[in-house]
Amino acid sequence: MQTFYRRLLELMPRLGLRVTDLGPGTAVVSRRGGRVRTSLGPGADLLTRDDGRYAVSAAGKDAWVVVRDGTRAPAGAWNSVRLGDSGARLLLDDRAEADERKLQLAAAEYLCAQHVAAMLGLYGVNCVFDVGANTGQYAKRLRRLGYTGRIVSFEPTADAYARLSKAAEHDQDWHVHHLGLGREDTVSTIHTGWNTMNSLLPPSDYGRDRYQRFAETSTEEIEIRRLDGVMEKALDGIAEPRPFLKMDTQGYDLEVFAGAGERAGDFLGLQSEVAMLRLYEGSPRMSEAVATYEESGFEITGMYPVTRQAATGRVVEFDCVMTRAKAAPQTG
Repeated sequence: MQTFYRRLLELMPRLGLRVTDLGPGTAVVSRRGGRVRTSLGPGADLLTRDDGRYAVSAAGKDAWVVVRDGTRAPAGAWNSVRLGDSGARLLLDDRAEADERKLQLAAAEYLCAQHVAAMLGLYGVNCVFDVGANTGQYAKRLRRLGYTGRIVSFEPTADAYARLSKAAEHDQDWHVHHLGLGREDTVSTIHTGWNTMNSLLPPSDYGRDRYQRFAETSTEEIEIRRLDGVMEKALDGIAEPRPFLKMDTQGYDLEVFAGAGERAGDFLGLQSEVAMLRLYEGSPRMSEAVATYEESGFEITGMYPVTRQAATGRVVEFDCVMTRAKAAPQTG
């Protein structure tokens, strides 16, 4: 004898509803489009739209990857890697495992961002100076990672500043300035047309060999201010400022830092792009930059490769994160 449950399921299509029977006493009713039930393993099922666009592959114990057809990662190409005792796992497809350098750099970028966010929290940072902001990538990443304090961004080039301004327009605690920072208040020219690599310095011979973008350039006149001359306004309204300095100025970071003068001591931490292989004429090597920061009381908390030579594996530049260890909150 047909049960009431079964009769009810048969009635649903007449009402314009679709029914996917999942087993005794269980069904999914949907208003539009069919559904497909795919078994993932004992006690686990996947329900997807009946359009043939999804593929499922195992990714370790009790884990599966669902991808749309047409992606470059075919079903079955995933490998789940345990990240020590962190509780995290890394999912790799065959493309990632085939390109070690790209994987390492992507992982370094992720880890650097996570580390900086953790340091901002640990040291109670409430104002980040984002020097060399470009179009706001760094600030937007901080927001995604949960930083809610003030961000003060400096970008000297007109095109990038216009995009930066637009990115920050709905964030009341993200202030932007159409300025470059340096050792002295002046007006100078910057090389443009190099995307995120615009610089006040000309490219080195090595830089020209590495990047085709350096073959052609245009210049733009920009205003440069000392960092210690803009800090008062930037920190206005913060009762107990705890600032952090991020610099990404394509070979010009030490000039920015020099412009902080004695107020460099106000910063609890910094992030600077330091070079093992110089892309710009006159830019400092990593050893010089790190020594300068250390003389001011900063200590390294993390080093993350930004670029590497494909042929040799050598690191070209690192993101160097440093803090004043004595400024860390004391816990009992």
